[in-house]
Amino acid sequence: MRASVNPDSQFHDAVEPVESEISSGNEIIDRLDRSPAVKSRKRNSTDNNAELSIGFLLWPRFPLFSLAGFCDALRHAADVGDQSRPLRCSWKIVGVEHEQVIASCGIPVSVQESLSAPEQFDYLVVIGGLLSHMEQVDKRYWQYLHQVAEAGIPIIGMCTGSFILAQAGLLDDRVACVHAFHFDDYRRMFPALRVITNADYLIDGDRITCAGGVSVIELAAQLIHLHCGPDRASKVIYQMTVTRHGGRPFVERRKALGYFTLNDVSIRHCVMLMEENLEAPLTIATLAELVGVSVRQLGRKFQDELDIAPQEFYRLMRLRYARWLLLTTDKAITAIAYECGFADASHFIRGFKQVYGVPPAKLRSAVSDHTSE
Repeated sequence: MRASVNPDSQFHDAVEPVESEISSGNEIIDRLDRSPAVKSRKRNSTDNNAELSIGFLLWPRFPLFSLAGFCDALRHAADVGDQSRPLRCSWKIVGVEHEQVIASCGIPVSVQESLSAPEQFDYLVVIGGLLSHMEQVDKRYWQYLHQVAEAGIPIIGMCTGSFILAQAGLLDDRVACVHAFHFDDYRRMFPALRVITNADYLIDGDRITCAGGVSVIELAAQLIHLHCGPDRASKVIYQMTVTRHGGRPFVERRKALGYFTLNDVSIRHCVMLMEENLEAPLTIATLAELVGVSVRQLGRKFQDELDIAPQEFYRLMRLRYARWLLLTTDKAITAIAYECGFADASHFIRGFKQVYGVPPAKLRSAVSDHTSE
């Protein structure tokens, strides 16, 4: 049965149990922990049957928060309550045996496992450090990066980890997401490569780059969502009190967009990925890869269930969220355009008028005049 898609109407009212309002914090966590697992892609790891296995490769003078934030997100998702057992998620620090890597704050972190068997991980997270220390690592670290890439394991460049991947030649023909503070450095060091700064993270095939800071928790929550299910991701967001831009909670974005009751698990996961990647929209090819189907299969599934192409559905979703921001915040139209994944304000305004019949500024003004009467 097809679900109708109307950008100007509320989507289905059915709210998943993990997002219902419950007065007690303990009841919320209990309910999240009781939700069934949703596995959305075949995993590589064989470590204790964990649904998500992460390897960390640390560069000298790395930011400790990036490691701690990502690990803590995995910790909350991995077990029930606050028991912290690495059951549904596992994580290890790989490197040269018996070495310690010094964080930028001066705290040493010990390597847990040698540079071997990349197939045990679903992702390798490379956390970069101070740029002046980028070359101050054992050459085996660089070799391991290529070994992981050749094994087909997705690699995440976190903080200045994007610089490391670029230096290793692993971001050729890819787009990197870096912190605005390092934008000029990246352009200077890698003038032939493409780079953005207006997103928390960017998934470009099997290369993922993340600007750092609280964005690492956002990225961790998405990967947890993808591999372990929405209940695990919601638990992370709740436990770690993560908010998105402008103080809007993660779950509030879904409320702004409305809810779909979808039968096909591939479409359901694809829609969730779209919801979580409005600022830097994923390509349809990347979405198909992440949910484990071909581009043609994904298109056919969307047509069969929603009677719309996935790229058009994604565009309407971004415009719907833009409309909500327009009517509920005082953000500038240019800022809303960027937050909803449009290249510039003019492109956004044209698309908005095409769908809603009026330019965004006129709609905001009309609603403001009406409410002030």
